[in-house]
Amino acid sequence: MRSPDVAVGERFVQALLAKDWTRVENAVDPEIDFRALTPGRPWEATTRKDLIEDVFQQWFGPSDEIYEILAISTDRVVGRNRVVYRFRLRNPDGDYVSEQTAYYDEAKGRITNLRILCTGRMLSATGDRVAALDLMTTEA
Repeated sequence: MRSPDVAVGERFVQALLAKDWTRVENAVDPEIDFRALTPGRPWEATTRKDLIEDVFQQWFGPSDEIYEILAISTDRVVGRNRVVYRFRLRNPDGDYVSEQTAYYDEAKGRITNLRILCTGRMLSATGDRVAALDLMTTEA
């Protein structure tokens, strides 16, 4: 059985990658303590409104289509929760793969403290998923 704390993180990721801002809002505390680092800059927010409008809607704009979740894994580091997620995104500029690692604390079913580290958008070469699957099935 999965820990309720870990389930909160997975629920948050599913909402974020669906760009379902209402579900994201429901997953985080109204007074969230948020910090993140992307290749271009650091990010901070102290309310869920700011988190959604000033951070997540900047990361994932209207033209960004997150069309495939490649992986989600959850774990705990002593008393802190971790969720790692990798996904495919496309927009008029290209097709990308990105991964984020989030560490968070939870209280009463909501994330209260959230730290995210992001790879940035890595340009995806056509067929890279097929190549990766071939490597996984090739015997050594």
